[in-house]
Order: sequence, then structure tokens, then C-alpha cells
Amino acid sequence: MAKEPIGTTASTGQKCPQSGIWEVVDTPAVSTSISKGHTMPSYEGLAARWKLIQYA
Repeated sequence: MAKEPIGTTASTGQKCPQSGIWEVVDTPAVSTSISKGHTMPSYEGLAARWKLIQYA
């Protein structure tokens, strides 16, 4: 099964397309590990766009 490429983005509320380390697009210092299939989280209570930066 092919992996989603590094740089893939997903928004709060969407299902995570790839397990790995994700960072907030507008706040690169903020990152977290998210597993494939889990719901992408909000950041500080607001909707956020997340970018895959590293595979798990």
C-alpha cells in the first residue's frame, strides 16, 4: 500500500490519511503524532490545516 507523500495536508475534522508527524501549516513549531484514520485535531480551539512532515 502506497504512503501519502510528505507535504500532504489535511484539515481539522478530516480523517488522517497517513500515520506520522503532522505540523500546523501556519505554526511550524507546533507538531504532533497522528495515526491514520483518526480525526485531525483543532489547534487552540480553532480549525487548522495540518501538513505531514515525517512518517511514523
